[in-house]
Amino acid sequence: NKRRNLWREKTSKYLFKADNVAKVFRAKFIHALTHAGYRLPYQCPKKWNADCEYIGSGNSALTYLARYLYRGVINEDNILSYQQGNVTFQYKNSTTKQYQRITEPAVDFLWRVLQHVLPKGFRRSRDYGFLHGNARRTLLRIQLLLKVRLSPPPSRQLSKKCCPHCQGILQIIWLKHNRATTTLQPTAHVKRTH
Repeated sequence: NKRRNLWREKTSKYLFKADNVAKVFRAKFIHALTHAGYRLPYQCPKKWNADCEYIGSGNSALTYLARYLYRGVINEDNILSYQQGNVTFQYKNSTTKQYQRITEPAVDFLWRVLQHVLPKGFRRSRDYGFLHGNARRTLLRIQLLLKVRLSPPPSRQLSKKCCPHCQGILQIIWLKHNRATTTLQPTAHVKRTH
């Protein structure tokens, strides 16, 4: 109890009611929206759903969150070898669900790992609900229901590759993926234009 500076001991097997959590979450969410200059449409339902599940004593949830939030970028078991300045590691391809191996220079491997390190002051958090990466359809549905006007993403221009000898612009005419090596570097065949 913040007003009285008292700690309340939990008397029963549940910590709070899901309906109360939904009400508090809705109030805090709407407060944050209005503070940022947004408002919900008047048709928005007054009662929200909170997905609350019983997880036992909580030790399993803490173990899972600790493993998820503070795990390393790559598991030590997936680093297979280090020989002559090259690191060989395996990863699970998200589309094929198969393990694949990569051998690359140690500097490139370290750069790959450092891309996952968060800047000072930031924390990794889990995406959940409509913010989850796989919830694109749900997010689109929400945007349609709320009549959100989305600006088109900025168009990206590809950088022009120049010939190191004559400084002419190179055009890629085809890519050959070399399956004999374990690196992911494609071989590009280019045509010079002056």
